[in-house]
Amino acid sequence: MHILLTGGTGLIGRQLCEYWLAQGHRLTVWSRRPQQVARLCGAQVRGVRHLEDLAGEHLDAVINLAGAPIADRLWTHRRKALLWSSRIQLTETLLAWLEGRDQRPAVLISGSAIGWYGDGGERELTESSPPVSEDFASQLCIAWEETAQRAEALGIRVVRIRTGLVLAAEGGFLSRLLLPFKLALGGPIGNGRQWMPWIHVRDQIALIDFLLHRSDASGPYNACAPKPVRNKAFARALGKVLHRPALIPLPAFVLRLGLGELSLLLLGGQRATPARLLAAGFVFQFNDLPAALDDLSGRL
Repeated sequence: MHILLTGGTGLIGRQLCEYWLAQGHRLTVWSRRPQQVARLCGAQVRGVRHLEDLAGEHLDAVINLAGAPIADRLWTHRRKALLWSSRIQLTETLLAWLEGRDQRPAVLISGSAIGWYGDGGERELTESSPPVSEDFASQLCIAWEETAQRAEALGIRVVRIRTGLVLAAEGGFLSRLLLPFKLALGGPIGNGRQWMPWIHVRDQIALIDFLLHRSDASGPYNACAPKPVRNKAFARALGKVLHRPALIPLPAFVLRLGLGELSLLLLGGQRATPARLLAAGFVFQFNDLPAALDDLSGRL
């Protein structure tokens, strides 16, 4: 199978490349820095700067994960524009290229996030739930999904993956928590009651592969473990794995003062469950947060 990835040099993209190379698939990564693709993704992975470089080549699937990190910097007007263009405009470019091809892939798996729902409070959120609030992160995900959905008009099966907080030793949000927790400065954020939908990176890779090969899979899927936890319980579990106390709270007003609108990502949450994945028969390897963190602990 020939698979094209956007965002292939990111955390999930790199691990997908490793997983699919082991299965014997042919992989191409569309990147602004194609010369780095082989080093980051594997010597057998081809990097291309321009989609036109694939003219005339058969393509079986597209995995669209590209997007500037949402929580790395304050949400200034300039940063919001970059977050928007790196997702929506890039996906529009991808769709325009697919429309012009004589041969089109059977499936487009496009990224999104649990933030699609907004701050859900205590509501249990499945794929049939509507957005609860429309903050910037929610609006961004809604527009991203709506853009990707247009590929259905081209005869392409479209899967939208609403990813939770990915637990990985190689990077992601967990790596940002390690220093304060190792210094015994970690603890709950705000009142600690907000829900955190999490997923072990190995389950994230497995479910993308699962949906790639299911010809009846389409629409949105919550990519998060069946048991979300509250922020206070997450802090306690991480502290236990690192053998550190997790008692020092980060007050909400400090976050709002320092991060502005971006603080909504940390102070809000989603009690999301992967109803459609479970109904389709996907089996999570990591259902329990302590077990997931324990699996990663030797590399943290």
